[in-house]
Amino acid sequence: MDVVILAAGLGTRMKSKLPKVLHKMFDTPIIDYLLQTAKSIKPDNIFVVLNPKLKAVIEYISNKNLDIVFQKEPRGTADALLSALPHIKSDRLLILNGDTPLLRRETIQKLIDLFDKNNLAMGILSFYPQREHSYGRILRNPEGLVEKIVEKTDLSEEQKEISEANSGVYLLRRQTAELVREVKENKNKGEFYLTDLVEIAVKRGNRVEAYPLATEEELIGINTRAELSLAIRYLRDSIVREWMERGVTFYDPSTVWISPKVSIGEDTVIYPNVFLEGETKIGENCTIYQGVRLKNCIIEDNVEIKDCTVAENTHIMEGSKIGPFAHLRPETVVGRNCKIGNFVEVKKTTIGDGSKASHLSYLGDAQIGRNVNIGAGTITCNYDGQKKHKTIIEDNVFIGSDTQLVAPVKINRDAYVGAGSTITKEVPEGSLAISRTPQKNIEDWAKRRRRKE
Repeated sequence: MDVVILAAGLGTRMKSKLPKVLHKMFDTPIIDYLLQTAKSIKPDNIFVVLNPKLKAVIEYISNKNLDIVFQKEPRGTADALLSALPHIKSDRLLILNGDTPLLRRETIQKLIDLFDKNNLAMGILSFYPQREHSYGRILRNPEGLVEKIVEKTDLSEEQKEISEANSGVYLLRRQTAELVREVKENKNKGEFYLTDLVEIAVKRGNRVEAYPLATEEELIGINTRAELSLAIRYLRDSIVREWMERGVTFYDPSTVWISPKVSIGEDTVIYPNVFLEGETKIGENCTIYQGVRLKNCIIEDNVEIKDCTVAENTHIMEGSKIGPFAHLRPETVVGRNCKIGNFVEVKKTTIGDGSKASHLSYLGDAQIGRNVNIGAGTITCNYDGQKKHKTIIEDNVFIGSDTQLVAPVKINRDAYVGAGSTITKEVPEGSLAISRTPQKNIEDWAKRRRRKE
């Protein structure tokens, strides 16, 4: 079997400089969802029909091991298939649309099975939409056999009552596909409709069937920003349902957004307004509070991430507590049973087991050992205006509040740094480092000032 994906439309209704099929659902372009589904049925070849003007799409898919076919002029879906016909090598041909990202492999396989079982010339995937739509209708004769597909613009008043709609997904024999050469130009649109192939095939005595195998949500086509938003919500709902069935609790499923590549362990609890993006992996028995955003993170078991925390490309080990209002930037590793508190920013830093930075600190380009206490207001001064430098803090170190560690610098194990210090030199093991201007108290100074006022 060969697959032809029709993606030559310019997508003008999206009102965008970006081609329609490159708009993203979560962090993945629309067309990638369909390409993944097409590849999952393991066809002999996949052909993507494109308009030569869609240079961004051509560039994007050129390295995806696909065959690109050009439809030189936007003359409709029948003409798009005609452009691909000379390249088709297999007896069976599956036609998909590049703007239908939620179509599932299981649905396609059912269509293939029925097609082969009933020895069809053409199989149509149909459905029963519930919302207002512009899909063509499946017209059947009194015996229930498919006669033709009628586009919305050509429907009579009587035909508008037909509820079975065309999805635009077809499976047909190569010899049936050849009949597309007989499709006439639609006078209302000035295009050649692939749907007209159905009536032509039926009149030639070919067996054509339509099977309502999918839901409206699965077959939504994206032509506008509103339909893109709706498709994203459909995808979100299906993802959340799947994770609930696997033992994850969501306090408000309608407000969370989870990428298809995310994984979540059993007994994890997710509060409202949480965004889980990229390939984030969350372990078992975690709690993710409201307003949290995680992208490409690894979160081990029994981790608690409190409100309004943001983390990207971060690894948080078992039992740690993060936030609220923490910011963990890329290449951060937080050890077991650590605490990263409110208004702490961590960047490209490894933090050992049991260490704590409870509030109001910046830790950048640092290597921090086990059981270290980072006092409030601590800053690793990692940038000299040209290069970033590293701070090393070994095990069991205590860093007092309002400390500046001017990198490159090393604090050896079991050392103490007094509050309010600026550390520019290495601190030996077990030492106390302190750098303060001596305090001077001037007696009665405030009283004398008030007299002058």
